[in-house]
Amino acid sequence: MEERYPFAAVEEKWQQRWAAEGLYHVDDFDSRPKYYCLEMFPYPSGRLHMGHVRNYAIGDVVARFKTMQGYAVLHPMGWDAFGLPAENAAIKHGVHPRDWTWDNIAFMRRQLKELGLSYDWRREIATCHPGYYRWTQWLFLQFYHRGLAYKKKAPVNWCPSCATVLANEQVVGGACERCKTPVTRRELEQWFLKITAYAERLLKDLEKLSGWPEKVKIMQANWIGRSEGALVHFPVVGREEKVSVFTTRPDTLYGVTYMVLAPEHPLVSKLATPERREAVGAFVARARSMSELSRTAGEAEKEGLFTGAYCKNPLTGEEIPVYIANYVLMEYGTGAVMAVPAHDQRDFEFAKKYGLPIRVVIQPPGRELDAATMAEAYVDEGVMVNSGPFSGMPNRDGMRAVTAYLEEKGWGRHQVNYRLRDWLISRQRYWGAPIPIVYCDKCGIVPVREQDLPVLLPYAVAFKPTGESPLKDCPEFVHTACPQCGGPAKRETDTMDTFICSSWYYFRYTSPREESGPWDRAKVDRWLPVDQYIGGVEHAILHLLYSRFFTKFLYDIGLVGCEEPFTNLLTQGMVLKDGAKMSKSKGNIVSPEEIMAKFGADTTRLFILFAAPPERDLEWSDQGVEGCARFLNRVWRLFNTLLPEIQGAPVPGANLVGVNRELQRLTHLTVKKVTEDVERFNFNTAVSAIMELVNGIYQFCDRVPPVDRDPGVLREAVEKLLILLAPFAPHISEELWARLGYTESVHRQSWPTYRPDLLLQDQVEIAVQINGRVRGRIVVPAAATAAEIETAALEEPRIRQWLTGKTVAKVVTVPGKLVNIVVR
Repeated sequence: MEERYPFAAVEEKWQQRWAAEGLYHVDDFDSRPKYYCLEMFPYPSGRLHMGHVRNYAIGDVVARFKTMQGYAVLHPMGWDAFGLPAENAAIKHGVHPRDWTWDNIAFMRRQLKELGLSYDWRREIATCHPGYYRWTQWLFLQFYHRGLAYKKKAPVNWCPSCATVLANEQVVGGACERCKTPVTRRELEQWFLKITAYAERLLKDLEKLSGWPEKVKIMQANWIGRSEGALVHFPVVGREEKVSVFTTRPDTLYGVTYMVLAPEHPLVSKLATPERREAVGAFVARARSMSELSRTAGEAEKEGLFTGAYCKNPLTGEEIPVYIANYVLMEYGTGAVMAVPAHDQRDFEFAKKYGLPIRVVIQPPGRELDAATMAEAYVDEGVMVNSGPFSGMPNRDGMRAVTAYLEEKGWGRHQVNYRLRDWLISRQRYWGAPIPIVYCDKCGIVPVREQDLPVLLPYAVAFKPTGESPLKDCPEFVHTACPQCGGPAKRETDTMDTFICSSWYYFRYTSPREESGPWDRAKVDRWLPVDQYIGGVEHAILHLLYSRFFTKFLYDIGLVGCEEPFTNLLTQGMVLKDGAKMSKSKGNIVSPEEIMAKFGADTTRLFILFAAPPERDLEWSDQGVEGCARFLNRVWRLFNTLLPEIQGAPVPGANLVGVNRELQRLTHLTVKKVTEDVERFNFNTAVSAIMELVNGIYQFCDRVPPVDRDPGVLREAVEKLLILLAPFAPHISEELWARLGYTESVHRQSWPTYRPDLLLQDQVEIAVQINGRVRGRIVVPAAATAAEIETAALEEPRIRQWLTGKTVAKVVTVPGKLVNIVVR
């Protein structure tokens, strides 16, 4: 028997055997209760990183644990395979995106298998496969037929480096979330999905997600951004038009001293007076070229221009000037703002800069504001002043009262608004699912017929960094026949945002080869919702919100039976090295391949799970990896030493005593702790408990001669150790289990149970203090009373020596812990 764990030979042996036996295959209608365990699928970039390893190791422990608890576990894997990196690689290296992607998938699939992950590979999917994106296109048509997919001209976020449009959620800090290039604005005809139609349900149903981290629910709620207020109509002086404004502060309407329109507002060109038209046009052009962040950031300079037009305040009849300003965006609210500089900081700064009036209409309790001396806007609660019949009213009450008055007069109404915007899904790139729409001079916009799907991506295209889809220069793709009239037509050349593909993939895993529809309804009803979803918190807004939207839509049209896709969510932390996230640019990458080649998959997995709780960031430690390798070698040596003694040993007796009972008790305590810790995802403390059991077995063998050992107790300890270790280090556990003589996999064993009666201690060791200093220890029955413990302490010979010549003033006893004897 080898002295060290021969991980390379053992891991290869069992990976091949598991695959040949279909160990991780699960039948859709298995009689056991179902459990759907899913990790977010990766983009096939070509190499796994340690973040991947952490995500998949966590999911694998959960899947194996639930299987051993008696569940039929669905644990699939696939590839989020469309996206910009593949196309950028084509431009840079002359490699076709399809070839680049499939080569990467093959490499990463091999890496995942080398980790010994318990995936049912029969269910593997790739979103770039025509058999998958056929149904992505079909789902787009379901949105289109119900009026939830539409095309409009709109200002969009443009990444000049990626040469494509980005959704608002893909812009982080004013830059592209993928390449960090500052984002600019363009106006283009784009396709949208009407996610705003689901805003209230997406917000309200967060209450149902009790198994989600609170921080993720808060992030989604803030992104949806529900706000209540009033829609107020301000007539334009001398014209028929009105400027409509949504405000959350109708209580400040008497303080409006000017109006501000977004440069993109459709009324701007109409309201600009002849003498100001040229200057207004130049300002609009300049503002449109700026990114959203550069226009709205708190520290950004507020710039504006008077249009020459005036609006009338419906409550006061006062004529107020209409400006345009860079800090107002058309996408938020109505694209118009009623400026109340005394009670809004941006309006205050703008008014100060351009010499506009400031009127106080909310006074704080206990002091009086003077507009002439205010250094900043007052934004807190108070009493309404200078507000006609509402003066003297608490402003909170005033909000409702003013809104009711507006409704009574026909000047406005109560309204709920959302920060959430419709989902922009058009991408001017090749490597994505083609949008199944054609344009006919006679029929207009026409959807592709469902029986004609998929609209296939052509292989022969030219990749140029032009900012337009390469599909535009592919005539065999562009030119087609109209599905409606049969005449000549042109295909849509934009492709879909890759988040469309990942918004429904968890349904496809249930029926990955289904051809009559996107999935088999009976199988979806069997497996969905996902019981445990695992992935990075960086997807809290994009992927998770989009997936919830998709699921609610599919529920509404009768395609699925659940309204929420993921019952429980675990968001794991990042893997850091030297305090920073691992990245090529920082030069702090640790390759999973190198670690597995040096230490093996079991060690790699064990360290990732042991080094930190899953929800926290994990600091990489070479010493920690080496420590986990040493631990597995200790397990290996312990087993080899004990095998002759425990092989064929009988079941341990029911009424053991002494050291044998102590080891049995430690074994059952460990089963209890590991079970509870895994259920709570405290994998690090579960591994620690397993390590303590190994230490306990070693200590038992060191201090108890073979003649006094109960071999059944040792066998029970070793067998339970291997089963507990199996989800964390599956290869070594499987090998040692087989060497015990078992023919059925350790991963098909039932999760061990513990005997509650064995958790109770017969005896406890108690520290004895004299005047607060420990002077000795006593061993007493666990059930001993305080009086019995006190007597035992006072009669202990070593303690009596310390009491000679002294008077005992008081004895304080804490049963099970300590005795403190106070003397003088």
